Amino acid sequence: MSKSILQRRAEIQGLATAILLPSVGVFGGPIGPDIGQLGPLASVVGIGLFQRTVLTLQRAGIRQLIVLSGSEEEQLKLALGKGPRVTIPVRWMPTREFPLDDPRTWESLAAEVHGFALVASINSVFSRELIEQLRRDVRDGQSIVVAQSRQDQLEQPMMHGVSLTMPSGRSKTVASTRLEESTVRVAELVVVPASLMSAANQAANEKGSPPIRQWIERAAADGRVRVVTAEAKRGTWYQEVRTLSDVDTAENKLYNSLKGEFEGFVDRYFNRKLSRWFTRLFLAIGLSPNSITALAGLIGLVAAAGFGLGTYSAGVVAAVLFQLAAVIDCCDGEVARLTFTESPFGAWLDLVLDNIVHMAIFAGIAVGLYTTKIGQDDEWVPLALGVAAVVGNAVSFFLVEKAQKIKTMSGWKSPAHAAWADTLLRNVASRDFSAALLGFALFDQLYWFLIFAAAGSLLFAGAMVWVIRPSSIAVPRQ
Repeated sequence: MSKSILQRRAEIQGLATAILLPSVGVFGGPIGPDIGQLGPLASVVGIGLFQRTVLTLQRAGIRQLIVLSGSEEEQLKLALGKGPRVTIPVRWMPTREFPLDDPRTWESLAAEVHGFALVASINSVFSRELIEQLRRDVRDGQSIVVAQSRQDQLEQPMMHGVSLTMPSGRSKTVASTRLEESTVRVAELVVVPASLMSAANQAANEKGSPPIRQWIERAAADGRVRVVTAEAKRGTWYQEVRTLSDVDTAENKLYNSLKGEFEGFVDRYFNRKLSRWFTRLFLAIGLSPNSITALAGLIGLVAAAGFGLGTYSAGVVAAVLFQLAAVIDCCDGEVARLTFTESPFGAWLDLVLDNIVHMAIFAGIAVGLYTTKIGQDDEWVPLALGVAAVVGNAVSFFLVEKAQKIKTMSGWKSPAHAAWADTLLRNVASRDFSAALLGFALFDQLYWFLIFAAAGSLLFAGAMVWVIRPSSIAVPRQ
């Protein structure tokens, strides 16, 4: 079997290795004047650029990291040892032993790469979705560059005669350039096949600089470069961090990218707008996601006690408190995603406390309404409605947990069953009813809210029973 065929087979194994350049740009030039300012240890939302890059790559499916480090190696190791655990192997290659301009360095790196390598400088913040897209877009023998901005939209995914503007400020034309062609500003985040990293593909290079620029130019001249555009609308965003204003822009992009797995109308257009401010506060004072979950639960229980007083003013204040709890309940997930501290226990705790608060709210409203009807023939009705709402919520919680286990383990029997389950799980995770409760409280109609809550809880429980019926569950393969 020929070497070229073996190489092609190796290249299609995918993108699982990242090569990080902490102190040098992918296309040459130093990064940051001083370590700890706008170098690899510069902080963005409380986490240094190097640590954030490593954790983002880990979450995106990269399985091996190679760091070509200089004098900052010990500081980087110390930073990486703090905070969330890095579970993928990290190999440190000091540039004093492996010079960036030495072809033998890249020859040895090529031997470590199975398929493709992501080469990145530590001077940016980017989304996990961008890396996931790069991993999906790898093609046999092709390099990929990330376009930060373009003057015109590219019609084709391949770069044919496109003028590349490298981050160093110099324009480099590849292939035959025409005036109508687009100009692409390339991010310091490129994907190259292992075959391109061999010594045979390297020419004379600027001292101390990696040969990435000449690789991309050569590949583009051969029509072997794809362009992936960083787009905030799709979540595949990229932001350089070179100045203090860049830090502010990067932090804003991180905050704007936050969203839960399931969001309702009120979450999207109200709760998330307010939660950003609380999230910044909680990050500043160092509250953990689980502490924020507990705080939201405590405020919710105080709201439930307020409903139990049975007066109009107490009901309005309680509804406002419950809405505040819903806003803060957004923050635990936001802090967890920003600091890479998500955990199965945190997700479980959030779900449990949410349901405890909901049941306490229903019980509190029922007790408050009962106190206003003592001595009347129908004084028992609010209590009965409260019991129905609490029981319906408890049964729904049990069935939702069962549905999530089914989804994780054996799965649903058909796409239709999966769609029904996702729809119901989306509804149970929605906080939209907090705004409805506030409206009912303002119009002094909590009795009607309790009627709807009781009916809705029981109907939802019935729907969950139907969704997780045995005929909808796939039989695990033996």
